[in-house]
Amino acid sequence: MFLGIDIGTSGVKAVLVDEDQVIADQATVPLTVNRPKPLWSEQNPADWWNATCKAVTALDPHKRSGVQAIGLSGQMHGATCIDENDQVVRPAILWNDGRSGEQCHDLMRDLPSLSDITGNLAMPGFTAPKLVWMRLNEPDLFESTQKILLPKDYVRLLMTGTYASDMSDSAGTLWMNVAKRDWSDDVLSLTGLNRSHMPELFEGSEATGNLLPDIATLWGVPQVAVAGGGGDNAAGAVGCGTVSHGDGFLSLGTSGVIFLADNYYRPNPKSAVHTFCHALPDLWHQMSVILSAASAVDFVAKIAGFAQPADIYAAAEEMNQPGDSVFFLPYLSGERTPHNNPQAKGAFFGLTHEDNKNTLAQAALEGVAFALADGLDALKSAGADIKALSVIGGGARSNYWGKILASAFGIPLHYRSGAAVGPAFGAARLARLCVSEASVADVCRPPDIRLTIEPDRQMQDIYAARRPLFQKLYANTKELTS
Repeated sequence: MFLGIDIGTSGVKAVLVDEDQVIADQATVPLTVNRPKPLWSEQNPADWWNATCKAVTALDPHKRSGVQAIGLSGQMHGATCIDENDQVVRPAILWNDGRSGEQCHDLMRDLPSLSDITGNLAMPGFTAPKLVWMRLNEPDLFESTQKILLPKDYVRLLMTGTYASDMSDSAGTLWMNVAKRDWSDDVLSLTGLNRSHMPELFEGSEATGNLLPDIATLWGVPQVAVAGGGGDNAAGAVGCGTVSHGDGFLSLGTSGVIFLADNYYRPNPKSAVHTFCHALPDLWHQMSVILSAASAVDFVAKIAGFAQPADIYAAAEEMNQPGDSVFFLPYLSGERTPHNNPQAKGAFFGLTHEDNKNTLAQAALEGVAFALADGLDALKSAGADIKALSVIGGGARSNYWGKILASAFGIPLHYRSGAAVGPAFGAARLARLCVSEASVADVCRPPDIRLTIEPDRQMQDIYAARRPLFQKLYANTKELTS
């Protein structure tokens, strides 16, 4: 068995994968996000650890006793600050936190070569601007910070006692020279930090340490190696076999991501496209990211009075009617690609007396699809030739949403076995690569395609006419939200 653990935003997932790459068992423990002020998004790192222990010990005890290695994946960019005694100094500031917009502007101004070094624009979601905000607004906490760890790497510290991270997750901090796969002393200095504040860097398939004896006993797992793992999207790519140049997937989780693997470093910061290291050696990737995808649909489900989030998908599918007048802007946490606007806001527009919760459901699914299509265009503007995408994440459970997305994109979507497991499955694959002599080609095969959803010609024509109105609505309301 190989154990994959994903420290997500909405929950921690643990999966056991056997030597035939069959998921033998899995468990998920939910997490909550705290929003104490506008634009703020935080979690208590202790909750990650408690949820991890619960998820792992919920797995079949006989099967987990046969674990050969462990891999980690997790939500990216989160700033987990710890002191000299490894105590957390404040709640972790998460990837969808928008408080550091001003600091991003200052970083770009003070180091004009920042995008050349990091391959990315400074955005509030990244880790480095969060620490600049801390230095200005919480100087005592900043001074007491001795290490900054990403969410999964804080869990790794408690598992192994080591300060370690992988290339893919660390590339999203804005402290890395992404081409060189190393920390940038210039960017660290710009933020008042140095290499001593950073964990050691590893490739995702390298061992970062062994499980501590007391944790191994607690979990009922041997004292096995813990692989570097990957940021959630890179680990998801390993899980769905997106490991060769030109391969791509769409992730429908809390955020929405279009991910393209690349064998070269090809940054495109002008379009707010992310360029990071992959979780495997000598690979990179580009991403377009929207901050609210399935989470935006869940939000509409709540305010529209659906009993549970799954009901909103069923209601839209039962109606089976593309939107006519109602638009939904899903920018509930600001936005990244292509707008790079932490002040962007969500909105419904075009409501009439005839609208009801079902038409709001349809508008929600279409709004996220339109926002993702804008990101797809940003990738294409940099020369990407995208003929199809695999789909992973919780949103992959709705085939009707898949039809909306395929029609908005104008390309087919492939749904693969185990797609909803996503990053945790990829983390288990990285664990296997860590301790075996198997090749990437052998381990990281794409799972079988269980369904392909083609664009619906009628819906495609409707969305081609409606998406420019969606884009105009964002442009016309942008000044009202700043």
